[in-house]
Amino acid sequence: MADNVIKVGMADLKHTLHPGTLVTLGLGSCVGVALYDKKTKIIGLAHIMLPWSHQAKNRSNKAKFADAGIKLLLENMIQSGADRKSIVAKLAGGAQMFSYSAISDIIRVGERNVEAAKQVLADLNIPVIAEDTGGTHGRTIEFYSEDGRLMIKTIGYGVSYI
Repeated sequence: MADNVIKVGMADLKHTLHPGTLVTLGLGSCVGVALYDKKTKIIGLAHIMLPWSHQAKNRSNKAKFADAGIKLLLENMIQSGADRKSIVAKLAGGAQMFSYSAISDIIRVGERNVEAAKQVLADLNIPVIAEDTGGTHGRTIEFYSEDGRLMIKTIGYGVSYI
């Protein structure tokens, strides 16, 4: 049976039953939060742009924020049959895309996105089992339901799997 390949846009989240592949392009300071249910092989992917919804004026798109987006993704997966106790997480992205940005905490969006995602996952008791975060390079990721592998393509760094 062929995989169902689904694109996850910026400030978006999707999940799929097995067999399936979730793909998101161009993670710079954004963070890809990949949730995998080892038992049912249901996968979910959120393309997070900002850390906390309470810091934003417009909160209508929950997928944009680590706090609201991860919780919504988890709810959607459980509604589709995922076993809450079997879910693990992988993270990719959160780069510091501009070298001068390290000066300002406000502009350290990548690092703050990673910190927020980890905090939300810890609060939900979802273990982060692997990550490829930080640095100064963008990433494209593909997430496979078959075994929970997360493929990371990085210009100048090649392809890796976590």
